[in-house]
Amino acid sequence: MTHDDDHAVWLHERTSVTIVELERTSGLPRDLLRDLVDMGALEPLDASAAEWKFAADCVARLRRGAQLYRDLELETSALALALSFMERIEELEERLRALDAQLPRPPQRR
Repeated sequence: MTHDDDHAVWLHERTSVTIVELERTSGLPRDLLRDLVDMGALEPLDASAAEWKFAADCVARLRRGAQLYRDLELETSALALALSFMERIEELEERLRALDAQLPRPPQRR
């Protein structure tokens, strides 16, 4: 099992992650994660909680964002924008899959 497989199994069993876990799994420093929360690109499940927790489904998006952040040397505001775009794309793809599932399928040829 690869390191990525370990993360996938761990994530599959989770519904939320703490900021410490998010820092470790995304590769982004905690201060940057807090800045992303301040900019609205990352939302804690309960912003008033003493310890922030995040939906586990944000980990994959943050890992992709971290790669862009390092490779393109993005500023925090550009990373926030990229993460917002990635989230919107995921939402639209989900809606598209749902609509596609409603379309009638042509009969199978034999």
